[in-house]
Amino acid sequence: MMDADGGAAQALRPRFYGRRAGRSLRPGRQALVAEHLPQVSVACPPSGALLDPRQLFPSLAEVWLEIGCGAGEHLSAHAVARRDVGFIACEPYINGVAALLARMHRLGLDDQVRVHADDARPFIACLSGASIDRVFVLFADPWPKRRHHRRRFVQPDSVHLIAHILKPGGEFLFASDHMDYIRWTIATALDHPELEWCAEDADDWRCPPADWAGTRYEQKALKRGGRCAYLRFRKVGGELYD
Repeated sequence: MMDADGGAAQALRPRFYGRRAGRSLRPGRQALVAEHLPQVSVACPPSGALLDPRQLFPSLAEVWLEIGCGAGEHLSAHAVARRDVGFIACEPYINGVAALLARMHRLGLDDQVRVHADDARPFIACLSGASIDRVFVLFADPWPKRRHHRRRFVQPDSVHLIAHILKPGGEFLFASDHMDYIRWTIATALDHPELEWCAEDADDWRCPPADWAGTRYEQKALKRGGRCAYLRFRKVGGELYD
C-alpha cells in the first residue's frame, strides 16, 4: 500500500531515457502546446499529496490511463467510442503531445482527456489507489540489449504501482511486437500477487481485444511482417485503497 505522504512518488524517480523532443514544431503546433496544453494538463499535486483521477472527470463512469500514448491515435479512438470514459494521457515526447492536442481539438475531446506531458512513473505513484479502470502500455521501447533491460518501463516497481492504482477487476493491457519484452512482461506481471493473466488460449494473446484501437507503431510492425502480442492482466482481490 502506498504511503499517504506520497513517499513512493519520491522513491520512484529513476533516470529518464526516452526522447523529450524531436524536430522543431510547426507554428500551429507550437501554439497548441503553449496555449492549449496548460488548459488540459495534469501534474502531481504539491507537497506529496495524492491525486484522485476520478475528480478530474466527476460526471464520467470510468477513468483509463495510457502510458506513452505517442500521437494519441489509440487513446483518441477510444475516447470517441466511449464518451462515458475519462482518459489520462502520459507522454513525455513533446512532438507526440502536440499531435495529441491537435487530435483532441479536432475531435472535441477537451473535456474528456487530460495530459501529463512528462515521465509517467512519478505521476502514477501520485495517484490514489483503486482509482483507474484500465491501464495501457502499448508498443513501448523494448530496449532489446540485455544491458538496457533496466530501462524498460515494465519493471517490478512500475507493475506494483499499476496494480495499486487499478480498481479490483480493472485491467492492465500491454502490447508489443518484441517477443522478449512480451515474455519479460508476462513474468513480471504474474509475479505480482494481485494480477492474473486473462488468456485462456493462444488466440487471447495473439489477437487484439474486441474493442481494440490500433497504434502507429503496431501498423509499422505489421507492415514489416512482425508478430504482435496483446496481453491482458486483471486485478484480483486486493485491499480497498484510500
